[in-house]
This record gives sequence, structure tokens and C-alpha cells, in this order.
Amino acid sequence: MGSLFGTDGVRGLANGELTPELAVAVAGAAARVLVAHDASHRPVAVVGRDPRASGEMLEAAVVAGLTSAGADVLLLGVVPTPAVAFLTASYGADVGVVLSASHNPMPDNGIKLFAAGGVKLPDELEAEIESEVESGPETRPIGAAIGRLRGADDATERYGAHLLNAQPTRLDGLHVVVDCANGAASVLAPEIYRGAGARVTAMACEPDGLNINDGVGSTHLGPLTEAVRRTGADLGIAHDGDADRCLAVDADGNVIDGDQLMAVCALALKDAGRLREDTLVATVMSNLGLHHAMRAKGISVLTTAVGDRYVLEALREKNLSLGGEQSGHIVFADAATTGDGLLTALHVMARMAETGTSLRELASVVRRLPQTLINVRVGNRESVAASSDVASAVAAAEAELGDSGRVLLRPSGTEQLVRVIVEAGTQEHADEVAERLAAVVAAA
Repeated sequence: MGSLFGTDGVRGLANGELTPELAVAVAGAAARVLVAHDASHRPVAVVGRDPRASGEMLEAAVVAGLTSAGADVLLLGVVPTPAVAFLTASYGADVGVVLSASHNPMPDNGIKLFAAGGVKLPDELEAEIESEVESGPETRPIGAAIGRLRGADDATERYGAHLLNAQPTRLDGLHVVVDCANGAASVLAPEIYRGAGARVTAMACEPDGLNINDGVGSTHLGPLTEAVRRTGADLGIAHDGDADRCLAVDADGNVIDGDQLMAVCALALKDAGRLREDTLVATVMSNLGLHHAMRAKGISVLTTAVGDRYVLEALREKNLSLGGEQSGHIVFADAATTGDGLLTALHVMARMAETGTSLRELASVVRRLPQTLINVRVGNRESVAASSDVASAVAAAEAELGDSGRVLLRPSGTEQLVRVIVEAGTQEHADEVAERLAAVVAAA
């Protein structure tokens, strides 16, 4: 079958690659693997989804797969991905299942699994589940051993109370425009921000199953920028379809990316004495400007490979408190087991309220270095990685840039493509170095 699980679960075109039959198989396999690891009790699963139309079909399939393997199911309905992670732990469930394709367009969907405690499945467990999908069940439970389904009536209340309990301070006096991408947080996000004391103008909060991420949300910031300017709000918050991340817009309409949001939150935690080891975790995609800004404030940056799973691993292994990605996936490890866009927004707005400082001023601590990205199509990614000519060219470029820039070569995970990324003090210098390296990569 190849690799069933990508970096963020099983994704594909709903009813195309991601069929109900596959959803039944994955859910059933997950339940059986869990039973094999702990047969002391009947497994319990929580299942939530975003509002895209195909989620209704796939939810039914996942419930069938889980219950046919003997797992009881708590149905959460439409909730953000971080809510499923939190509720997996809160209900003491053995597995959490999210049906969402995050920021992807409506025709796509995905199946994401959380282990007990609301943490991401380790690679070994994903491999076991994939093997079980391939082999299928030897027997199925019958009679009273078949799993049962019931609703989780207090799911959103539990998660909402958790968010408000985790917010650092009240948001009275702040006016925020929130773009919910017609996604999973369309009801909850405006309610939470109002409950925290903010004045809220809500947009893209009318999901119809078809309009999720359609020209709105964290991947389409134009409508939010216009709304912030029109209403005179203090800031705008943009979620994606499953609300596990957020980006922001300041009062002047400037986009505030994940690097800047991480810097704002890291400084807030440091001032509160809650940034363990005075260290922030970020991926190699974070701009060098973030590293410079944190170093100037006495904060170290621990760098990981791209992907929130690597950020989460570093947070757990090093017992650190904050990490994230430039895309806006930010993890507050003392309050969450995965990226949570609502929690991030609450922390950012709390910093504004506590300091009486605009988001533009808070975010200005990060001076983003000009960046150039060139995608180079190649015959063989491995040849590029092994090329001494490429290694020499990269070393020469790094020596030339010194501490005022950086070079990153990233082979695509799905195509014969190498991404050449260069940051430098000026756009012209970044362009020139990137074009020079791209030529060496193409030749290799």
C-alpha cells in the first residue's frame, strides 16, 4: 500500500483516494491495535470533524469501523482539531479521531489520530495500524462485544472552559475581527473571545459544508485585512478550517506571521517566568529574523525539521513550554498537546491587553530578513543531496552571508524537486545567492 500516514494523518480527495471503505479500515485497525496493546478494558474513542460535507459520510464510516472492532464511541460533532486532542485526554479515551483536511479546499478530507492523552501517534503505532489495515481482522466481535455510540453533550463546554482557564488575562477593551474560514471554530471562536472580554466582529462563520476555506481563513488574508481596516479593530485573527493554527493582522492591515506570533508569546512567557530553559522551539523554515530577535532578548531557539510532529517531539523530550511553525501552528505545552489557534489568539491578545501595546509594535521585535525561494526540478533528489559540488556551493554561500543570512536546501517529499531558500540582508543579495545555488543544484 505504501505509506498510508503522511505528516498529518491520512489525507486525500474525499470519495476519491479517501473512501468510506478506507475510513472503516483505518478506524477498525486503530481500535484493534489499541486492544492488542491493552486488553484490560473496552477501548473508548472520541470522534470529531470539521464542517465539510464529506465529513458526514466519513464520520459514519469511522464510527462503523471503531464499533465493529469493539470500541465505544463518543461523538463530538463539529469541533476544532485541538478540541479533539484535549477531549481525548479529558474523557480518558484511548484514541481520538479527527476528520478534517485543515486548510485544504473542500473536496479534500483527512483522518487524523490521537493516542491516549491527546498526543500524536508515534511512528511505530502508525506502522502497526497500517499493517493491520493491510491484513484486515481475523474475527469481529459479536453481540454485546460490538461497540456502542453516544453523544458527548458537554464537549464544547469542556473545551471552552479549558481555553478560558488557560488565558493569561482578560481582554476587555480590545476589538478583534475573527475570520473562522467557515470551518470548525465558526461558533466557538467568537464565543470564546467574547467570553474572554473582547469585542468581536465575526466573519466567515457560516459553514454550509461547501464553503470551508473558500477565499477566507489563514490562507486568504485579504478579506480579513479589509475588515480590520473598515471596522477600525485593534487586530484580526484568521483561523484555518480546523482551527489548529492562526495568523493575525494588525490594526494597519499588516500580516503578522507565525514567527512574529511566536516571538510575542515567547517574550510574554519569559516575562512571566514560564518559558522553560528560556528556549523556543521552531522549525528550519522560521526566518533568521526570529533567531536574531530571540537572541537579543536572551532566548535560545531550538531548531527542528519541518512539521509540527517534530516541534512536539522536541517540546516533550526537552521539557520545554513553547514551540511552533511559521505557518501559525503554535503549541503551548503546559496547556495543550497540539497546535491550538484559539489558545494562540488568546495569548497574543492577552499580551496586548497586559502591556497596552499594539500588535504592530509587539510584532516589530522580529525583523524578517528578505527571502528568496526557487523550486528546482531535478532528475534525482538523492543525487543532489550527495553532490560535492552542491555542498561546496552551499558552504561558500553560508560563508559569504555569515550571520546576516542563511541557506536552506529542502528536497520535496513528494516530487523530484529541490527548494532553494536564501535569506539575506537585502532582497537583491538573497536573489543573487539563490539563483547561483539553483544553477548548481540544476547541474547536479
